[in-house]
Amino acid sequence: MRIGVYVCHCGGNISEIVDISKVVSFAEKQPDVVLVKDNPHMCSEVGQKLVIDDIKEHKLDKIVIAACSPQFQGPTFMSTLEKAGLSPYVLEMANIREQCAWPHFNFPEEATKKAENLTNAAIAKVRLDEPLGKKTMPIGRRVLVIGGGIAGIQAALDLGDAGFKVYLVEKEPTIGGKMSKLSRTFPTEDCAACILSPKMADVLANPNITLLTYSEVENIQGYLGNYEITVKKNPTYVDPDKCTCCDDCTEVCPVVVPNEFEEGLTSRKAIYLPSPIAVPHSYVLDEQACLGIFPLACGKCQEVCDPGAINFDVYPEEIKFTVDTIIVATGYDIFDATQKSVYGFGKYANVITALDMERMIVHASEGNPIRPMGKRIAFIQCVGSRDEQVENENCSRICCMYATKLSQLLKRSDPTRDVYVFYTDLRAYGKGFEEYYKRAQRTGVKFIRGRVAELIEDSQTRKLTLRVEDT
Repeated sequence: MRIGVYVCHCGGNISEIVDISKVVSFAEKQPDVVLVKDNPHMCSEVGQKLVIDDIKEHKLDKIVIAACSPQFQGPTFMSTLEKAGLSPYVLEMANIREQCAWPHFNFPEEATKKAENLTNAAIAKVRLDEPLGKKTMPIGRRVLVIGGGIAGIQAALDLGDAGFKVYLVEKEPTIGGKMSKLSRTFPTEDCAACILSPKMADVLANPNITLLTYSEVENIQGYLGNYEITVKKNPTYVDPDKCTCCDDCTEVCPVVVPNEFEEGLTSRKAIYLPSPIAVPHSYVLDEQACLGIFPLACGKCQEVCDPGAINFDVYPEEIKFTVDTIIVATGYDIFDATQKSVYGFGKYANVITALDMERMIVHASEGNPIRPMGKRIAFIQCVGSRDEQVENENCSRICCMYATKLSQLLKRSDPTRDVYVFYTDLRAYGKGFEEYYKRAQRTGVKFIRGRVAELIEDSQTRKLTLRVEDT
């Protein structure tokens, strides 16, 4: 075993804190180490050539690089070993920049000692490394896409158009996902349904796509390139080939439940059309809401169905098939705002989610408002994100522009409205987003940097009072 060790100065990032000469001397004393060198920039062309030449001249069979994070330059040095004829898997990196020089810049002696220890650990590890080879295996043209939202739809269409056999599995009765609930997209404010509907129709029309709605993946077995899939397809009790969407069944159905497509702002019957642009475009019988199917407790919908599309004598179906590749596009859930009790969601009727407002805007634009939207509207940002209390310290990236879109639509429909957006930091990260934000400001939307500390409802008028620190 012949190990080569290389210590990088990183242009002073490391050498100004860590004593490179001590690390080199330490490494030279370790068993199986036959060569130790240092270089100002190991990742440079000169540094890489140094490694390649030494591997050939000194017949090195394992390499340790003491430098920066392997996540940063690991691929660079793995490629270097391949160029020298070694397996890239006999490389170990000791991160003496991010883990030594940078965090311990006030303690050079301790940073140097830690650098020696990390280098020694990398040497110990590389002794055990095996020169693994790369294997290639054929991947077939059968793909499972889990999730029928816009991401799953686009993936299925791209693959189907390329000649792949695609199984698109969606747990809801229709594809479309959250995008089917949106009015417009930002920052262009294009009609969301105008973008989505043709793609949904294309899924049905594509001969290479098998659409399985109201279905869930129950089991996946196998290995890369050969997966055995088991899907449970739940019955809708309505034949989509016969259903004419005449609505006669809903008129006689006695059951009324909240409409999940409308975020519970309206109601639906036990037999219903999942969305106005549903694909498949057919009614569905909600077994959980129905008065009873086994045994049959009502049956009025079947009695009035002239095409004979309703059939209670159907059961869940198990479908098995094999695929080579799996794409997971399962989407997201809306944050449960009841976790932030200070805002009164679920307690005060006029505290709603942004998606609730989206559906209200859609109906108002169609001349069929489902509830008053008010004249003074506030958007509270970062509810459920950038918040240690709900164990999510990260930014969602989209909420700022989403609120900007809704606020503009509200102002445009009624310029006399006062619309406020209370934000922590405004994130306009995408193309055209900054301009979109400035356009909203010109429209009259008031952006205020500050968190809402208190929200109180007037029990008589149900109007809300917010206390916010304007930073």
